[in-house]
Amino acid sequence: MTKKEPTISRRTFLKTGTSALAGAAMLSSSACSPQSKEKTQPNDAKLVHRTLGRTGLRLPVVSMGACYGIDLVRSALDNGIVYIHTSADYAERNHERLLGRVFENRPRDSFVVGTSPELPYEFKGRGPSADLGTKVDPGLISESIEGSLERLKLDFVDLYYLGSIGRPETLLHETYIDAFEKLKRDGKVRFIGITTHENEPPVIRAAADCGAWDIVLTSYNFRQSHREEMEAAIQYAADAGLGIVGMKTQAGVYWDRGRTKKINMKAALKWALQNQNIHTTVPAFASFEEMEEDIDVMRDLTMTPEEIRDLALGDELGFSGHYCQQCGTCLEQCPAGMDIPTLMRCYMYAFGHRQPRKARGTLRHWTSADVLCATCDGCEVTCSLGFDVQSRAVEISRILEIPEAFLG
Repeated sequence: MTKKEPTISRRTFLKTGTSALAGAAMLSSSACSPQSKEKTQPNDAKLVHRTLGRTGLRLPVVSMGACYGIDLVRSALDNGIVYIHTSADYAERNHERLLGRVFENRPRDSFVVGTSPELPYEFKGRGPSADLGTKVDPGLISESIEGSLERLKLDFVDLYYLGSIGRPETLLHETYIDAFEKLKRDGKVRFIGITTHENEPPVIRAAADCGAWDIVLTSYNFRQSHREEMEAAIQYAADAGLGIVGMKTQAGVYWDRGRTKKINMKAALKWALQNQNIHTTVPAFASFEEMEEDIDVMRDLTMTPEEIRDLALGDELGFSGHYCQQCGTCLEQCPAGMDIPTLMRCYMYAFGHRQPRKARGTLRHWTSADVLCATCDGCEVTCSLGFDVQSRAVEISRILEIPEAFLG
């Protein structure tokens, strides 16, 4: 039996422009494969589930992103989480190894795992900085899946993503599509998708029009200034049958530079899930408390008046937060041609998520000398979200001077 979820008016909810402010139906089924009959498990009977587009995968609306505690991953799976998201380049392949230890004693149809190949990234200059480009050897894609399967101790992965897409032409590149489709034919992956956290609306629409991709993993949160464009693009993709996975849903964790005022994590996650076209989300888990908080969200997506007010706190107090929406407006402003969006994203990892190692890994080919902001006489960049770009870049340059062994 299903129950309709409550809706919230556009005017009431911070005037965000959300066109689909209603949660998913309270369904008690959770099948990990399209072929499976819907079944209710004791530990997830009250959790909200949605179907991941044409994949047919029935998933809880909260899944698990990066998590580096093996007991925490096991507990999440035991308490209703089904989909675990990773990548070959997380923690220098060690995240996949950790998950392999978790998966080896579990029935294969009891969980869903998604990952992506480790491919070379190079800043291209003006324009979207988070884009793979079209010159990567597609042989690296098939090579990377073999490594992922070995580390995960699996014969196949459920979802395989082409990552770092900021331009439609990249996901439309035929050699990439051919490589991913071959992996499907060979039974090494079940469904294929793309990830995007920059220039998302045209990328999402291109993925829908392409017809080859099954899933889009995209940034989506209450801090994005282009929310209406995002909602329209997500609706377009969902109408085309794509599964939509939301990431960066909690917008950087803290409001302030000193990390004294935390964003209401439950409210932020609920906000993203008001859009019924967001089929599941992949927040990172750092503790059992965070896990329990996110699982609790799935029992009731209704936003309270207090939660709605909490999401307006940053604007009321004049805080810009840590989330960089990767809009790229800073790129043309910087005379030194710095890859500011990537630096700001790393600042979010280091000081919002408290993951300096992830920031260092993202900038693995950089040294502190590459961050020219540290020697700039005066920053000319005006950030669309109000960031002090130069000071944040300088703090990232200091992280690059710390030996990796001493990073948290």
